[in-house]
Amino acid sequence: MFKENRRTKLLTLALSCLALFIVLLDMTIVNNALPSIQRHLDASLSGLQWIIDAYALVFASLLLTTGSLSDRQGRKRWFLIGLAVFTAGSALCGVAPNTGFLVAARALQAAGGAALSPASLSLLTSAFPDPRERAQAIGIWSGISGLSLSAGPLIGGALVDGPGWRWVFFVNLPIGVVAFLGALRFVQESVNPRPRRLDLAGQLLGIGTLATLVYALIEGGSHGWTSALILTMFTLAALGLVAFLLVETRQREPMLELRFFRSAAFSGTNLIAFLTFFSLIGFTFFNTLYFQEIRGYSAFAAGLLGLPVTLAIVVMAPLAGRLAGTRGPGLPIAAGTAMAGTAVLLLLGLQLDTPYGSIWWILVLFGAGLGLVFAPTAASAVAGLPRSQAGLASGILNTSRQVGGSVGIALLGAVFSNRFRGALPAEVRARMGGASGGFQAVPPAVRRVVGEAFVTGIHAGYLVAGSALLVGTLLAVTLLAAFRPRPAATPAAEPQPAMASSDGAP
Repeated sequence: MFKENRRTKLLTLALSCLALFIVLLDMTIVNNALPSIQRHLDASLSGLQWIIDAYALVFASLLLTTGSLSDRQGRKRWFLIGLAVFTAGSALCGVAPNTGFLVAARALQAAGGAALSPASLSLLTSAFPDPRERAQAIGIWSGISGLSLSAGPLIGGALVDGPGWRWVFFVNLPIGVVAFLGALRFVQESVNPRPRRLDLAGQLLGIGTLATLVYALIEGGSHGWTSALILTMFTLAALGLVAFLLVETRQREPMLELRFFRSAAFSGTNLIAFLTFFSLIGFTFFNTLYFQEIRGYSAFAAGLLGLPVTLAIVVMAPLAGRLAGTRGPGLPIAAGTAMAGTAVLLLLGLQLDTPYGSIWWILVLFGAGLGLVFAPTAASAVAGLPRSQAGLASGILNTSRQVGGSVGIALLGAVFSNRFRGALPAEVRARMGGASGGFQAVPPAVRRVVGEAFVTGIHAGYLVAGSALLVGTLLAVTLLAAFRPRPAATPAAEPQPAMASSDGAP
């Protein structure tokens, strides 16, 4: 496939794909382990939200800055740093004695993942200077990213049902060590001769704003939405956002290029990406708990039940790419968000004893919709911009997706929690007390009542998630319908759409 320096190129490609695989795998592999973690660590609902959000939050916050650091100080160096930190974080996750320790270790994992993810793509662009070979290499790299996300629920389910939930994290250790030693020996160092300046003020304000917002959303239910602490967190998040935007407008080389958002297509694409992942991550979170905790399926069986979503994405994604190339991104994105949003709203009919045969086609509809969205949003984010800005535009898109996922878990979890508590009779709430540990910790005499309240709660979450996707449809119709990528900005030899997949979207 690759002519000159074939051995070095293949090893760089293999090691980049291997490292990316485990980083993106941890975005989905943990979902099916949540009920088991809840029982073993006596975790609350907010604890489960933090286990997911700690990873998404830190990954989203650091992605743009670590990309700049790797360009400036060496892609190989930051690839190795990222691998070492991610592997160490995985080991700590595996030995976590309590929820707080696990959340902190997940944040460490994400910091490593954010360091190596952009570095892995930059290493490929340096190792493959020929545009055609580079396109082939990044195509393989992007395919691996989609495979990792798809394989996560099944691998996670098999590990949870086998050696136990801790192996969801321990499985990363041998892969991380092999990738580290291989990269140390075979990967060549490279730097960007004209790297962007570091925007430390923007980075700190971005992290602080997102962290305070997510904290307020996750903890608002337990502390009280009008409590001094939660109101203070919301206020700090609002002030942080204003300060962040002011700082970014005054930086010569800001972390977030606000001028890109003057383009209706770019703004619309990033809003749609935010809303898509906002709904997707929350949807997956609820379904995992429903199938395992309420319906009693094993972790592996729950992974199998989610296969219709994955298979539909795999089937529809190539069609979406071709459709976007001929008709522009607006049509497939509008159709996809409408299909996915409709599917989520159809699940408002889900009940405590709804047979799987009645909902599998809804999961297919949801996956088919997502398959129509992923590739066109990746292409739309970089189309119409100069080639030199494609990497930065792709990084902003990836950040929008991850921020959407982290806010989705926090906000949809808050909606669910409030509705769930409100649906419980007062005497049942009193009998449950403040117990954690999942549905199995509920007294048997009231499990059906609690299960029905749980379903009422996820209905509220589905309503918000489905509505968000339909807002995405409206954005696609109004902002992207007439948009056509300029041929000069997206030549066939340029792999920009694949570059936009570093967050793991197929």
